[in-house]
Amino acid sequence: MLRTLEERGDPSRLEGMARYGIRTDHAIGVTVTELRRLARGLHPDHELAAALWTSGVHEARILASLVDDPALVSEAQMDAWVSDLDSWDVCDAVCGNLFDRTPFALDKAVEWTGREPEFERRAGFVLMACAAVHRKDLPDAAFASLLPLIREQATDDRNYVKKAVSWALRQIGKRSLGLNAKAIRTAEQIGRIDARASRWVARDALRELRSDAVQERLLRR
Repeated sequence: MLRTLEERGDPSRLEGMARYGIRTDHAIGVTVTELRRLARGLHPDHELAAALWTSGVHEARILASLVDDPALVSEAQMDAWVSDLDSWDVCDAVCGNLFDRTPFALDKAVEWTGREPEFERRAGFVLMACAAVHRKDLPDAAFASLLPLIREQATDDRNYVKKAVSWALRQIGKRSLGLNAKAIRTAEQIGRIDARASRWVARDALRELRSDAVQERLLRR
């Protein structure tokens, strides 16, 4: 599989990746579309995923998130992988393709938002956002319980954290009318905090949560 990735890699893509803030130290220039196409030709394979991750190759780690079996993912694996994160795209791929489908998703989201490293904290909020979209089996109350934590962490001015805070708040607020009202109230509270990051998060979240498109979609449900 690593040989296949090497064959499909295009170093000329690395400059464009870097412009989007993606770490390219260990990247080979394979697009996400190509990675998804490769993954569709494979069965879930926990051992292959572990080997791909251990390789340290940027695209191999994204592919690992696509081929691993969520039922076999342990809390220890999640902690080990999150501590390796050094790029926002790998962070988002691992959370949105794999970790949000595990039984530990929300517990780990809460835990990681308390960590200091930027991508580990981002992973906590991205995990909340992705679970809010994908986990229809979880009750709204599980996501409502995350709102005080989102409010508490909204003062982190680091770019990849504050964007993830807003993402989590917006996705939770788009699950249902009830959560929408609670998310809007949380965003309003965040906006009253005297911090640049919190004001940005509030504006960004309220713009979508109050939008006609979101309100009309929730009313149709």
